[in-house]
Amino acid sequence: ELEKQYAPGRWSHRMDKEAVIEAHVREVTEGTRRAQATMQTLLHVPYGGSDGEKLDIYLPTDPSGAFPLVLYIHGGYWQFLSKEVSGFIAPPLVTQGIAMVAVGYDVAPKGHMDVMVAQVRRSVAFIVQQYSKTSGVYLCGHSAGAHLAAMVLSTDWEEYGVTPDIKGAFLVSGVYDLEPITHTSVNNLLHVSREVARRNSPVLCMTAATPARKACEVLIAVAQHDSPEFHRQSQEYFQVLLPALRSAGWSVSLLDIADTDHFDVIEKLSQRGYILTQ
Repeated sequence: ELEKQYAPGRWSHRMDKEAVIEAHVREVTEGTRRAQATMQTLLHVPYGGSDGEKLDIYLPTDPSGAFPLVLYIHGGYWQFLSKEVSGFIAPPLVTQGIAMVAVGYDVAPKGHMDVMVAQVRRSVAFIVQQYSKTSGVYLCGHSAGAHLAAMVLSTDWEEYGVTPDIKGAFLVSGVYDLEPITHTSVNNLLHVSREVARRNSPVLCMTAATPARKACEVLIAVAQHDSPEFHRQSQEYFQVLLPALRSAGWSVSLLDIADTDHFDVIEKLSQRGYILTQ
């Protein structure tokens, strides 16, 4: 049953499990190609020494002043997809004067869960040092990327020597408790032990003391046609965050997005009128 619950393609209302994944890869690849053909970009910018530690930056037309900056962290169960197919969300943002940064990290089997979490945290520290005049940083993560973005929210930034002005986080169809994953075939390449799962599960990492920063708005979104287990994960994380963050002046909301599945819930960010884009 866990195997079924954590196979997002099996829950799509549009097509079968193989077809929906193929269509997703095609959609994000073509969307990224279109974005790179028409926008000012800085590609493969290193933020560390590893091959995977690179960023693709999509800049607004006039990048001289302060602008909001969205960091997008891709999904793919920590072992698939890449920043190279993550530019599809850029066009509607860039045209509104917002910079978009697609974050690369070392996916499994090269990347270990601890390493991936540390890499994404370092990417945030790097980008805020590079662009010190931003009017705020916003995180957007999908699926495994939502997990990594949630781990960024629980970062002790003293270790990194910066305090990012994170004003918002959009966590879309995420996994916030890794323990169930350890019992599925998803873990065949990840090799996540129970101990590793516990220290990298956002539901266990967020405490009332963590968000000693400026107010931030966290939106936890889940697709209508995500599996019941993905819905449970989002609801549980929301319930954990609510008391911890409300006391710090943060706001947290949970949004069930109608008529979407695990894949088009993020693909539609290429559309200006889509609820999450807005």
